[in-house]
Amino acid sequence: MRPKPVRIDLGGCNVTLLSGGRLRLDGGAMFGIIPKALWSRTTPADDDNCIQLACNCLLVEWQSDTARRVIIETGHGAKYSEKERRIFGIDPADWLLPTLLAGGIDPLSISDVVLTHLHFDHAGGLTHEAGGRVQPTFPRARVHVQRREFDDARANFGVMTNTYREENFAPLDAAGAWSLLDGPGVAIPAPRPGEPEIHALHTPGHTRGHQSLLVAGRDRRLLFVGDVMPTRAHVGAPYNMGYDLFPIDNRASKRRLLQRAVEEGWLLVIDHEPETPLVQAVSDGAGYRLEPLNP
Repeated sequence: MRPKPVRIDLGGCNVTLLSGGRLRLDGGAMFGIIPKALWSRTTPADDDNCIQLACNCLLVEWQSDTARRVIIETGHGAKYSEKERRIFGIDPADWLLPTLLAGGIDPLSISDVVLTHLHFDHAGGLTHEAGGRVQPTFPRARVHVQRREFDDARANFGVMTNTYREENFAPLDAAGAWSLLDGPGVAIPAPRPGEPEIHALHTPGHTRGHQSLLVAGRDRRLLFVGDVMPTRAHVGAPYNMGYDLFPIDNRASKRRLLQRAVEEGWLLVIDHEPETPLVQAVSDGAGYRLEPLNP
């Protein structure tokens, strides 16, 4: 069953938490150097040592009369072989586009898409198969990503085989849809002066060009963390993924985000958290903990 969308009023804009599908990955790879005896206390594994993960996405809509409608992250999409579906536990009928259509949201109404990075479980929903070809899921949207991430994706700079997939990118090349960002700053400007913006925070570690996205409403701010901290169980300092290119850098990025989140009272959305993705960070003296929020 597809999770019910969760809507949050930030003041001047609404953010809706949407499902981009589910998948499973190896628990040992997801927790890196952390022994299974520790991580399995909060994150149970199946007989194949895999854990269940969500692909959480956001829809950002301004409350004024504006044509801007933004998607943050697109999940895994549906373009997989039968073998890949079995390995990753992907249901090709359960991804972002069916979620949007079930909510009455026309993909043609999306003006912008912003991604933390371009791994398949985040960028797979950028394109889909229709009419015998792979085409953009959001044909009118500009797609915003860090230039460093884009260059690394096209050069396949990573530790995982086939995590950067050309079928997610090439249709956007032909459409001239890419908008490449050079470091932190405003990823999506306010439609009008004084209205909320979406800010890109440079958070390297998982990849060199990874970014986290801060939706700055008038009343509250909400951070989409990305793979800096993929689940609630990754809040501890040494809890990095085996997939992280630079674990020490990722640890530093996570610490900076959590410190700012506590000091500035941000809401957080955890991208792969399957149960309680909307949380708030609290300092407990020795480190941080994440408390689930009721929207």
